[in-house]
Amino acid sequence: MTAWLVWGAGAIGGTIGGFLRRAGHDVTFVDVAAEHVAAIRTAGLRIEGPVATFAVKAPAYLPDELQGTFDAVLLCVKGQHTSTAARALQPFLAAEGFVASLQNGLNDRHITEVIGAQRTIAAFVNFGADYVEPGRILYGGRGALAVGELDGRITNRLTHLHAVLRDFDETVKRTQNIRGYLWGKLAYSSLLFATALSHLPMGEALARPDWAPLWHGLAGEAIAVATAEKVRPEGFNGFDPTAYRPDGSASERQASLDGMIAYRKTTTKNHSGMWRDMAVRRRKTEVDEQPGLIVRIGAMHGLDCPLLHRLVDMIHAVEAGTRGFDESNIAELAHLAVATR
Repeated sequence: MTAWLVWGAGAIGGTIGGFLRRAGHDVTFVDVAAEHVAAIRTAGLRIEGPVATFAVKAPAYLPDELQGTFDAVLLCVKGQHTSTAARALQPFLAAEGFVASLQNGLNDRHITEVIGAQRTIAAFVNFGADYVEPGRILYGGRGALAVGELDGRITNRLTHLHAVLRDFDETVKRTQNIRGYLWGKLAYSSLLFATALSHLPMGEALARPDWAPLWHGLAGEAIAVATAEKVRPEGFNGFDPTAYRPDGSASERQASLDGMIAYRKTTTKNHSGMWRDMAVRRRKTEVDEQPGLIVRIGAMHGLDCPLLHRLVDMIHAVEAGTRGFDESNIAELAHLAVATR
């Protein structure tokens, strides 16, 4: 039996790992939050929400307590912690093992620097889940999930990972264009970062007609950078990246937006993880590893991304406490979108 190590037992890792453990897989959790580890060890990890409610007991450790080796590591930490986590997990990875990045962003570049590209798999994740309290995860609704080798091959290990993840969600895809999914999520997440500037639920913010130019503009900047990178972004859960290319029509962009709004109605997760990071957990977001990364890559191609650049600055201000949560933040960005289009 494959020995699976879930490194980061929060919203993504806790949810997927909990389902796999319930299905009978050999799953061990590692997390840096001592109270979360203690709760999993004692009462178990509880997954709750409209999809399923259950609890599982599983081995759980702080990083400095872990021993042994594992065949596969599901890396589920925040993007800014990827390099640190990759170095920490390296001694526990079996000689022929691999690391699968189940994260937001292009974090495989950090993993490959430590583990090597030949031992790294990427994954795209878009389901809704939140860490609520130690030992408790809210799984608010299903969303797209895909796994792929960095070079696009269909390998035996990818096929095995795909088969195992079907015990979490049977609709998981095995793709030869994982980079396209990751860039599609980067574009999509840029919109969610903007909604996090106020306390409005994501669906309500996306449905505001006066803010539509902002959603179209943010996605357009991200897709332009992806195109410069020679990536073909993939769509998911209503989001259609082709609508935001220069030849995309207004009706196509509105259809994509309508699709995203419709998807939001299928999940009980009303606020983004970025909003929860700032408003609930009082910690930094992944803004520098997502919109900020798009800006930096865009600059390498001579592409200016004024909306994304301003969004990054505004998120930093909210993180620092110098800007509050307010609808006027989004209105300010929307005004810039109209002025720059």
